[in-house]
Amino acid sequence: MAFASPLGANGQQAAVPVNGYLRNTSRENDPFRVGFHRGLKEAGFVEGQNVVIEYRWADYHYDRLSSLAADLARRQVAVIFTMTIAATKPAKAATTTIPIVFAIGDDPVKFGLVATFNRPGGNVTGVSWLGGSTLAAKRLELLHELAPTATIIALLVNPNNPAVEAETREVKEAARSLGLQVDVLNANTEHDINLAYAHLVSQRVGALLVATDLFFAGRRDQLVTLAKRHALPVMYSNREFADAGGLVSYGTDLGDASRQSGVYVGRILKGSKPADLPVIQVTKVELVINSRTARALSIAIPRPLIGRADEVIE
Repeated sequence: MAFASPLGANGQQAAVPVNGYLRNTSRENDPFRVGFHRGLKEAGFVEGQNVVIEYRWADYHYDRLSSLAADLARRQVAVIFTMTIAATKPAKAATTTIPIVFAIGDDPVKFGLVATFNRPGGNVTGVSWLGGSTLAAKRLELLHELAPTATIIALLVNPNNPAVEAETREVKEAARSLGLQVDVLNANTEHDINLAYAHLVSQRVGALLVATDLFFAGRRDQLVTLAKRHALPVMYSNREFADAGGLVSYGTDLGDASRQSGVYVGRILKGSKPADLPVIQVTKVELVINSRTARALSIAIPRPLIGRADEVIE
């Protein structure tokens, strides 16, 4: 395994583990790195002091993830941290020996990452939260409560996301039961998002559901600004959007999920084996409503929905 060897206080070489960090996002748009470092610190590791981190960002070019994962495997880093299915699958393909800790919003068993939640087996474990297809139908139902007169609801997806097919299927099934039409729009660049909003306006789509994807998380300011500009009710996948001025979000606290994955990386650096660390299942979800945004968009939030919210931003 890779170890850096900076000089210690007594002038001797002190071995420091090198941890790989593989993301499909960019360095500038990585809001969950803070939680990861917090978890590492809880486990006793601080970057630059007793652990070195080799960062590999794909900058949303998903086709780069395999080569980036292979590069970390060649370096024989001590652990590889990944976030999302898209980054974890190529890491798993790149090595069967280097421990991998993931943070994903889907079922790792379904995607062949681990054997079971309690006994992962092999070299992979991590944190899994409710998201993607699991919460898709509920998000649509909540959005329908907010925009009951909308008969067409758009779903914004990243076509490069391996989980997009399942999430799209769940949304369409839920829409049929509610008597709604779904307009699926693809976007994996900033320009694509602008084009998608132009389409929404031209087609007079009544509301938008933004799929679970870290590319969209990295573009949250753009998405929130466009929603306000066009006075469109939009449902997002996590509270970072609502905190940034988005109307409503329903999902897991991803900051805490990334923190827990950082703790797991620290435990492995101390000698734990991935096969012995059960996959952590984060089941708590939160409904966050931004009432300031609702007032700005002249949207009346139904009282029952306010009563069910975990937080209302005033």
